[in-house]
Amino acid sequence: MAVGEVTPGYELWHPNREKPEVVTTKFVVALLMLATAVIAGIVTIAGFSLINGGSAMALVCLIFALLYAFFAFLVVRWSRGILPVAASLSTLLAIFCAVGANSWFARDKAGFDEALIPASAIGLLVVIMLLLQLVLVVACFYGFSQDWQVEEERPIGSGEDYGAGAPPSPDAPQPA
Repeated sequence: MAVGEVTPGYELWHPNREKPEVVTTKFVVALLMLATAVIAGIVTIAGFSLINGGSAMALVCLIFALLYAFFAFLVVRWSRGILPVAASLSTLLAIFCAVGANSWFARDKAGFDEALIPASAIGLLVVIMLLLQLVLVVACFYGFSQDWQVEEERPIGSGEDYGAGAPPSPDAPQPA
């Protein structure tokens, strides 16, 4: 039988995707990615006129926001391969946030140009994004270790069983 083909009368099943801790991890990772996308978008739009490097750096910030929204979409579709990519980009973004947060707080003085929201609020969002990235890195690696990709064949129609479609043991109590 060729790779990727299913035996007639059987279906592919991903047993690890039904576990509550795996579903929770997927939800948390997707939520963290969406939160990153939203905060990155807010920081980019609110501080667009003040971002060093002009519109080129603002474009990079916007690309990060769009990437994280796309990554969240992929995680919701059970794409395990995006998790290490997201973890590496989160590490890079955490470094950017750690370096740049202080400059937003330094702008909260007289004589500086104003952003759409106060510079200290943008600085706070950048610090929140830094902490969010650290949590996201840990969550991505935890999700990667849960083996979302494992597939097994089981007879069609045995979807109510948990445990690779194994028949119940004779010692197990029968439901009434």
